[in-house]
Amino acid sequence: MIGAEMKEAVKKGVDRRAMAVLSSGHMLTDVNQGAVAALLPFLVAERGISLAAAGALILASTVSSSIVQPIFGVFSDKRPLPILMPLGVLLAGIGISLAGVAPSYTLIFLSVVLSGIGVAAFHPESARFANYVSGSRRARGMSFFSVGGNAGFALGPILTTPLVLIFGLSGTLFLIIPAALMAAVLMYELPRLLTFSPEQISEREDGETPIEHAPPQWRPFATMVAVVSLRSFFYFGLVSFTAAYFVQVLDRSAAWGNTALTVMLASGAVGTLILGSLADRVGRRTVLAASMLALGPLVFAFTLSGPVLGTVLLAFIGAAVIGTFGVTVVMGQEYLPGRIGLAAGVTMGLSIGLGGLGAPVLGLVADTYSLTTMMLVIAAMPVIGLALTLTLPGKAREAGG
Repeated sequence: MIGAEMKEAVKKGVDRRAMAVLSSGHMLTDVNQGAVAALLPFLVAERGISLAAAGALILASTVSSSIVQPIFGVFSDKRPLPILMPLGVLLAGIGISLAGVAPSYTLIFLSVVLSGIGVAAFHPESARFANYVSGSRRARGMSFFSVGGNAGFALGPILTTPLVLIFGLSGTLFLIIPAALMAAVLMYELPRLLTFSPEQISEREDGETPIEHAPPQWRPFATMVAVVSLRSFFYFGLVSFTAAYFVQVLDRSAAWGNTALTVMLASGAVGTLILGSLADRVGRRTVLAASMLALGPLVFAFTLSGPVLGTVLLAFIGAAVIGTFGVTVVMGQEYLPGRIGLAAGVTMGLSIGLGGLGAPVLGLVADTYSLTTMMLVIAAMPVIGLALTLTLPGKAREAGG
């Protein structure tokens, strides 16, 4: 049994201090993923690596950070390893800081892989504790956690570019500082975070069987993974080609296109918070289905719009597609109780990584036909996602929701 103070925290919902630590750790871990893309033009210009070699670094980052996440999830489910949280963020920072000063392409490649492994190690264990510290408001809590990752991706280029411009590629060494500080904070907070684990919380306030003891639902989980993968195809397609669409189709500048993309990503952070809270009230499946229902018409309307209205529509598109990231992580954890590390590794890593591999396919469609045709292909994906979502159980063990 736990003390009265911790019981009250579980009853109320998200523990703000614990979630602030976890979300900040998520942010400063994913900063390193965002930094990889920002480094590529400097590596091409100053180290003379080819574009193909630069692309291989992105692939290495994706595979090591996303595809291997379920492996860490499996191990952490069998034997919880909270130390992976501070160790993960530290490895992610060390790897990317060394990428700028590594003397050969092979060592640059290995540095990127090391950073990706740190990212992969951090996510399943931290998502497990984000579930624990959210109490009866899991979707809301996971949304706060997800926003940290969204912010980290955005901050990666913002931090990396000026450092490299001022100090050259050796400026990446400064990226170890926030990683080391965050690792120290996580180590300090680890004893408190451990008080939220199932070993400390043996029963729920409402008398329900703890979710960790319920049987797994593999079929709904597999269906939801398919939905997440489709959503990831959709997301990476927009991220990869929205700016080009504004330039080639809408005849606007690259700056306008990048601004529109930023609007979409920023709106996604807002949508994550709104849809997370809403999912706790009306149900996870309901929010996910509504998102899928809205996305197709929104993208279709985008293809018929000019630059101003198109930018406005991208704000709604970003809120709808990115806003369900945290919701689906919680759904996965609720479908696989007792395996929430694996569930987080698949929903946050594998599914999203596989979706990212679809960007070249969409690029081929754009090259063969047109960017507008490619956008229409993207618009059709949520229709399939909606059909799959409607087959999911109406209530995925939403205890306390």
